[in-house]
Amino acid sequence: MAGAAPHQQAHKLRERTALSRLRWRSGLALILCLALATLRGSLVAAGRLSQIDQAERLLQSLSPEERVGQLFLVSFQGMRVDEETPIYDLIVNHHVGGVVLTAANDNFIDSEDIAAQILNMNRQLQLNRWAASQKTTGDEGIGEGTPPTFIPLFIGISQEGDGYNTDQILSGVTQLPNSMAMGATWNPELVANVGAVLGQELSALGINLLFGPSLDVLGDPQPMGGVGLGTRSFGGDPYWVGKLGQKFIESVHRGSNGKIAVIAKHFPGIGSADRLPTEEVATVRKSLEELQNFDLAPFFSVTGNSATLESTADGLLVSHIRYQGFQGNIRATTRPISLDLQAFSQLMSLPSLTTWRATGGVMVCDDLGSQAVRRFYEVTAPNQPFDARRVVLNAFLAGNDLIQLGNLVSSDAPDSYTTTLNILAFFNQRYRDDPEFAQRVDEAALRILRLKMRLYPVFNLDSILPPLDGVATLGMADQIAFNVEKEAATLISPSLAELENALPDAPGQNDRIVFITDVRNTRQCSQCPVQEIPAVDSFQKTVMRLYGTQAGGQIRAGNLISYTFEDLQKMLDRDESAFQMEIDLRRAQWQVITLLDVGNRQPTSLALYRYLSERPDLFQQKRLVVFAFNAPYFLDATDISKLTAYFGLYSKIPAAFDVAARLLFKEIQPHGALPVSVEGVGYDLISATMPDPNQVIRLELDLPQAEPASGTATPEAAPTPVFQPGERIPVKTGVILDHNGHPVPDGTPVQFIVSRNGEIQSLPQVVYTSDGVASSLIQVPGPGALEIRVESEPAKQSDILRFDIPGGETGATTQTPTPEPSPTPTPSPSPPPTPTILPVGESQTPPRPGLLEWLTAIAVATGSGLAAFRLAVAIGQVRWGVRSGFLAVIGGLALYSGLVIGEAISKGRLDTWGVWGVILATLAGSGLGVAAAWGWKIMLDQRVKDRATGPG
Repeated sequence: MAGAAPHQQAHKLRERTALSRLRWRSGLALILCLALATLRGSLVAAGRLSQIDQAERLLQSLSPEERVGQLFLVSFQGMRVDEETPIYDLIVNHHVGGVVLTAANDNFIDSEDIAAQILNMNRQLQLNRWAASQKTTGDEGIGEGTPPTFIPLFIGISQEGDGYNTDQILSGVTQLPNSMAMGATWNPELVANVGAVLGQELSALGINLLFGPSLDVLGDPQPMGGVGLGTRSFGGDPYWVGKLGQKFIESVHRGSNGKIAVIAKHFPGIGSADRLPTEEVATVRKSLEELQNFDLAPFFSVTGNSATLESTADGLLVSHIRYQGFQGNIRATTRPISLDLQAFSQLMSLPSLTTWRATGGVMVCDDLGSQAVRRFYEVTAPNQPFDARRVVLNAFLAGNDLIQLGNLVSSDAPDSYTTTLNILAFFNQRYRDDPEFAQRVDEAALRILRLKMRLYPVFNLDSILPPLDGVATLGMADQIAFNVEKEAATLISPSLAELENALPDAPGQNDRIVFITDVRNTRQCSQCPVQEIPAVDSFQKTVMRLYGTQAGGQIRAGNLISYTFEDLQKMLDRDESAFQMEIDLRRAQWQVITLLDVGNRQPTSLALYRYLSERPDLFQQKRLVVFAFNAPYFLDATDISKLTAYFGLYSKIPAAFDVAARLLFKEIQPHGALPVSVEGVGYDLISATMPDPNQVIRLELDLPQAEPASGTATPEAAPTPVFQPGERIPVKTGVILDHNGHPVPDGTPVQFIVSRNGEIQSLPQVVYTSDGVASSLIQVPGPGALEIRVESEPAKQSDILRFDIPGGETGATTQTPTPEPSPTPTPSPSPPPTPTILPVGESQTPPRPGLLEWLTAIAVATGSGLAAFRLAVAIGQVRWGVRSGFLAVIGGLALYSGLVIGEAISKGRLDTWGVWGVILATLAGSGLGVAAAWGWKIMLDQRVKDRATGPG
């Protein structure tokens, strides 16, 4: 019987061990379930870190030639990309990083199946790169017989909307409005719709790099220059340009399912330039401080200050622009920013750009093959040959990662292909001879590889090649374009109230209408047929389609006739061939003019000026209506005074003509507002975006929303707030509107004015708006009758919050003053107010820990658990390493969660400490978990020892 005791003890020990294992496995299963639920957010971040690691490993596997090749975007002629073409050689044998498609290089041919042709070309470009990776080579410096690595190409394009001359693809895709048309809507959601269509259609064509949107701010438009950005900008207010730019970038990313890299342009801003950057390097007199306050603000909003990853630009296109007085010395002028190391470095040292750059932001040099760059070097070094290698080296050393070569040709080379080969050979040799240069190449190549991995996490043909049937749905988003044009349509002159007197009726059945259209000729390619954009009878055909005999018979076809500006010019020159036009103008009751941009480059565009000044006899006592299908600022006050009505449509796409016809026939009202200053009607954008003085600013307590009672759909009424002296009253405004009825820009100052017993208390507290809303904490100065109101110059009227302090059952009342008898604009839908912005000197209750803190806690706990496991394994305790690791994770997360739940503790300490508080709390909890594990081990060891030494 005595011998059975040890056997029974061993049996019981096995049972306890089995039970312990069962409990442990159950606990482990529970932990894994919880981990799957709570670590989902961290997987995204981990995925990005994994991509960074993969990019670094991929870089290490590349030869110097492959690393250098990634830096360059090249151009090529035509649509052929087979083995006999130069572009095939550059892709297969010289590893260039990508290509840029342009109409000027005949990369698109006008045909019914143009979309399918573009898709096939782009697929073949990627297939050429993939085929090269399947071939073994012995001269790449990475080992005999090792094939080059398959890295997909960037295939880039600039497609800004409005067709000729800002779109590269003129047919086969949806004709979308330009940036200024979107800006005139003041509606981010409509901008998002356009961006989504563009992203979806370009991605379906195999394009993965978009140069746009333009984030340039048109602060001082050039009415007669005809060479500025014009309608390629969202407008003249930095805040709205940035806000719409954010939405556009976000929607392109979503529309393309993350397969298009968006390169915002033209950094650091060319809105003040007096010439196009492709033709001559413009010089702008601005300091760095002035740039930060104006031109750079939209770029900050899509880089370091961007709210989300999707609304963040993947890269910035660095423009060829010079600045006088950049560093404060008005006599000093920079080189073009794209080529100036010192100026470039100063810009990139700004906090928002530094943060964005550190997370992988790519700097892309604008086209070095442009006429502007060549002119600059010819002027600054007139007696030296044009050396493309020196130009490209300057651009790269300035700080650019990705360089567009375009049609760059050296003085000693016959063509751009030979020049490109010489540049690649020069960079390859420099890489091997200069370690510092090699390091700079590696840094740039790593950024490029990371960007490509964001587009394609796996480099295989299935993920890179778009399906062949994807082009079947292109060009079917005309309703999106129409919605934007409808909301963008702007009545420039007269006012809406005066329009009823000027145009009381729409054209009638017996009215004669003469349409005069500014026609431009263009081609999709050098051998393609000439196209009139817009066609001379575009407006007439639109009117007939909507109001002709097949659509109600409101107008007769025989009463409509169309002419061009060239015809108008001939008539003014007394050309006999235009005699009939004068007769038609005299007989017409309506003269409808389609106006594009005006300038000396297009002499016929000046015909309208001559007509208004030389032949008033032909339009007086008639209804003369002008529609600007381009920028709205080309007519001066004298010209506009001669018009019956002047509308802005901004784009010349078919949808714009649809809207114009409906405006002419009074079917719709114009809803848009000018996004730029127009001197001819006295419209100043800065004044227009200031608070409307005729509004009553809403003011309310900024209290948490009451939770709905169980089983009810509406929240219970909040209890009447009671405030005591020394406490703080949270208050916020409603959305403050500008003169156009839109939310005022961020940063608009708002004064909170506090009075007690009829006397104003100290100075007004000044805070600044965010999404049109201002909020603050008002300290109760003492007992008595307290009033709070707000002002935002020039808006003086607001609700008044009244409080009786203290005095029993006290509470808050709101008094709304009677506004002056003038119309109050109807608020348009706007985003919800953002968190409280406090005035200087105020403090705010710290926010509760959020997603960032939770992910930090998970990361710290996981790291602690791994460390505990590895330490235990190192001393031969694998089983207890597992246990201590898991208890470290559980302990860290449990203590952190307990601190968050325990509001009395966390509110006073954890939130105040921020991320460091999270780290310290989690480490402490993990330490307790490890201690518990080893305490457990010591206890079990002691039990075993006691049993072994016990009686028996």
